Amino acid sequence: MGIFDRLQISDSTAATIEWDMTPDLAFCTFNAKGLREELRTGDERICYFFIDNWGDTPILYLMERGTGFVHILAEITAPVDLLVDCIVHQGATPSARDNFPIDSTLKDWLRTNVIDLEESPFIVPVESEQPKDESPGAALPACGATGFQGEMVNFSVERLSLDDDQMHQLILGWNFFDAAINPQGKFDNFLADGGDGLTVIDERTGLVWQRCGLDLCSKRTMKKTIEQLNMEGFAGAHDWRVPTLAEAMSLMEPCPNEKGMYLHSCFSTEQPFVFVDARRIPTGYWFVDYRQGKVYWSSGSVPGGFARLCRRLV
Repeated sequence: MGIFDRLQISDSTAATIEWDMTPDLAFCTFNAKGLREELRTGDERICYFFIDNWGDTPILYLMERGTGFVHILAEITAPVDLLVDCIVHQGATPSARDNFPIDSTLKDWLRTNVIDLEESPFIVPVESEQPKDESPGAALPACGATGFQGEMVNFSVERLSLDDDQMHQLILGWNFFDAAINPQGKFDNFLADGGDGLTVIDERTGLVWQRCGLDLCSKRTMKKTIEQLNMEGFAGAHDWRVPTLAEAMSLMEPCPNEKGMYLHSCFSTEQPFVFVDARRIPTGYWFVDYRQGKVYWSSGSVPGGFARLCRRLV
């Protein structure tokens, strides 16, 4: 196929399109594989089309996905009315901020105008996979120099089980930004450099955060890693833990940074969605997604994710 030659897809990617794949299904498929240690570094890839409706207008992308690997290969400049119709046919409104699978009409258009053409004018390749983000991030003021003079916020560290309505109330109550629930929200942080190259301190909440975090893993592996870090005294402390939902949401920024994350650019981009210490009622786990700027939940049978640990200043 011309599209695969043109995009120079890697040998580890089968030169076929998974037409029935959806963003949510791909997430679950490869996070589940990520739970098996022998597949954590697997080279398996799949490709599928999806509609990104987070901006002013919907965009059709070709995605390459693997275990711990997500890369947009190309934008497909399909007629906007086709994309809007596809969204509406799935019971959503054109203003719905979400990702959507393609329908049969869009599939037919893609076969005719993209897949079966050697030189399709509708393919706009996206730059190859970005290198791993190992930079220290944006510079921060020293502790005591952030300008914070208000009253500190003390989030409860009690583990919560929340249904959808309670999760909404938490976000609105603290005025956290969430692209779907509270797009006008903003929680002001006063971030300071931890002075060790490893940590960031929020003087408003009294929380110390990892600049980076833990790689894609299961909850069991995450717990073992946290125990090991605490035993070794990571950044001189022994009380690192997974944040609560409120704590993780307090870092959410209302606009994406230059790295495409709804997060201060002092933090690594390698942890796009993170575990929080909250179960969902009636089932599943809550996650915070800094790539898409929202809270979401995942099935209890697929609890794979990244982590950014925190602790409270003594």
